[in-house]
Amino acid sequence: MINQKLPQIVSETLPGPSSRELLEKRKKYVAKGISCGTEVFVQEAKGALIKDVDGNVFLDFAAAIGVQNAGHCDDEVVEAVKSQTEKYIHPCFHVAMYEPYVAVSERLAEITPGKFEKKVMLANSGAEAVENSVKISRKYTKKTGILALETSFHGRTYMAMSLTSKVKPYKNGFGPFSPDTYKIPSAYCYRCPLGCKYPECGIACAEKLRTLLKGELSSDYIAALIAEPVQGEGGFIVPPKEYLQALQSICNENGIVFIVDEVQAGFARTGKLFASEHFGIEPDMMTLSKSIAAGVPLSAVVGKAEIMDAPGAGEIGGTYGGSPLACAAALKVMEKIDKDDLAKKAEMIGNILMKRLGEMKEKYPVIGDIRGLGAMVGMEFVKDQKTKEPYAEIIKQITGYAYNKGVLFLSAGIFSNVLRFLPPLVMTEEQVNYGMDILDEAIEKCIKSGG
Repeated sequence: MINQKLPQIVSETLPGPSSRELLEKRKKYVAKGISCGTEVFVQEAKGALIKDVDGNVFLDFAAAIGVQNAGHCDDEVVEAVKSQTEKYIHPCFHVAMYEPYVAVSERLAEITPGKFEKKVMLANSGAEAVENSVKISRKYTKKTGILALETSFHGRTYMAMSLTSKVKPYKNGFGPFSPDTYKIPSAYCYRCPLGCKYPECGIACAEKLRTLLKGELSSDYIAALIAEPVQGEGGFIVPPKEYLQALQSICNENGIVFIVDEVQAGFARTGKLFASEHFGIEPDMMTLSKSIAAGVPLSAVVGKAEIMDAPGAGEIGGTYGGSPLACAAALKVMEKIDKDDLAKKAEMIGNILMKRLGEMKEKYPVIGDIRGLGAMVGMEFVKDQKTKEPYAEIIKQITGYAYNKGVLFLSAGIFSNVLRFLPPLVMTEEQVNYGMDILDEAIEKCIKSGG
């Protein structure tokens, strides 16, 4: 049992002896392409805390990259999964159907943005949801081209990787990529790709798409545009509200399916149930995963019924898609988000983060930008606030210092110079401030040591 409320490091050095032993086995048996941001081997996890195999307790600001919005091993979610295992584990929906799949689909159709009739398909991962959203869009429109944003991330499978921007590590050496995919400018206002400044820019990055569709591209062969409402791996980039609205308007004018990828930003993470709600948009289709089932693999594509029904029987799906265990977890997670008002908790955590990080920005010239929505916040590091030269080197030092103090942070960004904060939404105010105290110490130490 984890009895602590705050981190506790009991090993003389990290990683501890049991972790070091497992690290040697990992090196011998696990493919080196499977990366890990820390050297923690988990023994148990609860709420916002993780205990490793050596008894060290860490405060988790990563939440399995946004998977544990409801907190690690929530009692009610665990009980829901246990109860389902006693009935049946996996008969496969393609062979013998089961009620939890239908119940999850019904609930998602009810709670996602848009008053139009919707239908749902369930899969296993965010990348799989992205792949299927592309398949369905192509089938519906009878067109093939897919647009994605610069600095985007959509997954590691071939189509998802093709739509992703960051070459290293995600695309390097894996080509050729899926054809008929195109990039358009993202609204990375801190580093505007067009050299403009918001709001005087008139959302030129979105209007660029309108120009492209009249010249280099044609709506005659563009099936869909996929966009993250808050770009995750790209650096927690939050676009102006008008940007996504403009993209949807352009898609509507040109018969292009507008897909919003809420894999990381969904399920109360940003202070609303879905990040799309911040921008006043109603996507034609949404991809969902991560926190939908508290760590049991599950993803979904939710969209307008007429679009979702374009594929015929057997043309979409998969053996493990919408497993009963994942569906049981998802139903309980969605219930808890509503009952425990996790969106409000995300807003509370986000307010603390923005305040504390803003204070650090005033103190430390290596901090260039603070941005986020709710409890999805990023801090971008630069060598000079005027030139904005990315400062990736300091990130590893900061995360290393924090790790040794029992706090787990993740990096992100197209230049690998962003710290991202994705704490479980059950994290207490005391825990949030503890983490920020350690971060403050880490930045100060790194600056004094020369970065």
